[in-house]
Amino acid sequence: MELAYYSDYAVRLVNSEEPARGKDSLTSVEAVRGLFGDNASAGRRATDADVTRFRSVRGRLRAVFEAADGGDETLAVDLLNSLLLEFPVSPQISGHDHRDDDGRPLWHMHLADHPSNATAGYAAIASMGLAFHLTEYGVDRLGLCEAGPCRNAYLDTSTNRSRRYCSDRCATRANVAAYRARKRLEADRSASTGLAAESAQRSAASGER
Repeated sequence: MELAYYSDYAVRLVNSEEPARGKDSLTSVEAVRGLFGDNASAGRRATDADVTRFRSVRGRLRAVFEAADGGDETLAVDLLNSLLLEFPVSPQISGHDHRDDDGRPLWHMHLADHPSNATAGYAAIASMGLAFHLTEYGVDRLGLCEAGPCRNAYLDTSTNRSRRYCSDRCATRANVAAYRARKRLEADRSASTGLAAESAQRSAASGER
């Protein structure tokens, strides 16, 4: 499993809450386990206590995205470094489920499950994945959706660093809103122009008398 894959862990956790909408899906141990995705064996270690711990890590990861989105690279790196220090990773070389044409293992780097608890394991993986993405592609590749009030986190993997929204749905909604705003502005300008023309005509007619 490539290290870049693990950055999705951070996005998944951050987006389990939508503060501006007052939504939070991280309310049960089942929700915590669901965040592990295909890594179900690690998720099974989660207990009710992990709900609160996961929320704490989520807030710290969101702060990294907020700093990056706000252009404060140093703060983003400092916040992420503090997570890496608190939740160290255990890298291993793995070849499970990956074979070449001759049946030999395709060796790759894998982050081993943390032995203490589900939160520590998830936080270590998410932080390391995010750190890999940041150092490989740049701090400006960490963003928050511009389609308010969404503000979901995303990782920009576009070739021209042009991503601004967390999903196609938000991009479409933002484009529709922008289109309607332009139409309202055009209508207001047209109305203002019409009123100005009427006023000018009345003034001209008054002057002729």
